[in-house]
Amino acid sequence: MPTIFSHALLPLAAGAAAGRARIPFRLAVIGALLAILPDADVIGRSFGLTYADDWGHRGATHSFAFAALVVGVIALLWKPARNPWVLAFLFASIASHTLFDMLTDGGQGVMLYWPFDSTRYFLPWQPIRVAPIGLRFFTERGWETVWSELLLIWSPSLLIAGLIVALRRRRAR
Repeated sequence: MPTIFSHALLPLAAGAAAGRARIPFRLAVIGALLAILPDADVIGRSFGLTYADDWGHRGATHSFAFAALVVGVIALLWKPARNPWVLAFLFASIASHTLFDMLTDGGQGVMLYWPFDSTRYFLPWQPIRVAPIGLRFFTERGWETVWSELLLIWSPSLLIAGLIVALRRRRAR
């Protein structure tokens, strides 16, 4: 998995690129939190779940069905989320987690189509170094992950968002 920092970056960068009129800062932060949410499944280890279980790491919480369920509950509880564009942004934020994990080079893949299919999937191209969990993050492999994410997630995200912001400001003049 990419680190939670990289998962949170994409909704924040999208919010910056779209501008506060389209994606207010509060919405971008909610998107960032949703992008981190699927990794709450690591708590399952404390309850005896294994990685390979449906509710284990990269299981049900990494599916499109889970993303739709979470966004649906948010829409029921938070009136601004009933706007189709807000719903789409929130769904894309949580689903981006799954797609990033499918780009990593380790683990068992993600249950993209759970509960209809428990197959775990990766994308054909897996350039992002999988992050070690826990204190193992502070090893050489953890640094490899950081560099991989800086190169493949942070640099493109910030570059694209920065260019869009610059173009938007230039047009406003």
